[in-house]
Amino acid sequence: EIGTMAKPKELKVTLVKSRFGRLKSHKACVAGLGLRKIRQTVTVPDTSENRGMINKVSYLLSVEEV
Repeated sequence: EIGTMAKPKELKVTLVKSRFGRLKSHKACVAGLGLRKIRQTVTVPDTSENRGMINKVSYLLSVEEV
């Protein structure tokens, strides 16, 4: 049945450090996650792509499962 499909997991990601002065690729990861300001929080699907971006810039982020 369609109604019994499990909802995909999501991650709550918060930017806790500034992206200024970081590597270009790290800035791109932060932007790719949809973060612009410090203490801004976004909810992203728990996919391998998002996990990879989060792992790359983990020193800038705070992450919790929803």
